Amino acid sequence: MKVHGHPMSTCTRKVLTTLAEKGHEAQFVLVDLMKGEQKSPQYMAKHPFGVIPFLEDDGFTMYESRAISRYLDAKLSGPKLVPSDLPSLGRMEQWMSVEQSYFSPHCMTIVMEMFFKPMRGGKPDLDKVSKARDETAKALDVVDRALMTQGHLAGDIFSLADICWMPYLQYLSATPHGTLITERPHVKSWWQRISTRPSWKKVSG
Repeated sequence: MKVHGHPMSTCTRKVLTTLAEKGHEAQFVLVDLMKGEQKSPQYMAKHPFGVIPFLEDDGFTMYESRAISRYLDAKLSGPKLVPSDLPSLGRMEQWMSVEQSYFSPHCMTIVMEMFFKPMRGGKPDLDKVSKARDETAKALDVVDRALMTQGHLAGDIFSLADICWMPYLQYLSATPHGTLITERPHVKSWWQRISTRPSWKKVSG
């Protein structure tokens, strides 16, 4: 089994965290984003959209991190990361969708403007940051309310939904707008718990 990706990539980290939670490892194949390897003809022959990660498993290939994570959970031995009861499964799918639609696009606007752009010598677009902050706050308000009565997004068990949020929360916490996490008591407590899991420490450390 091979995972093609980059260790700083949010989507690669979702897949690597899933593997770590399951107690498995895959051969890691670095895709050098700075050199544009993800857009090379050789890579795009495997992944037609030219992004990461990409999975190879004994002749079977697939892309899209959320789909890969579901595949790995179904195939590999170890703790189940997809709930078996329907209400919890529904909640897991709901929060994975919320992350993709309402949280990560805005969160990553903040991260790109406040974290990555200055690293390249640029100045953040504060209008973009302000708008993204408002939308990110809305999403985290909804999460905070949900976590008032449950330990994790799918209920009381750790699931793929939690994994999908982790890379974005970590990058957000590294910006001045990490207060969006710490100002919300239930989000803060949840993040403190999931970010200390051995799997996440292995992947993000």
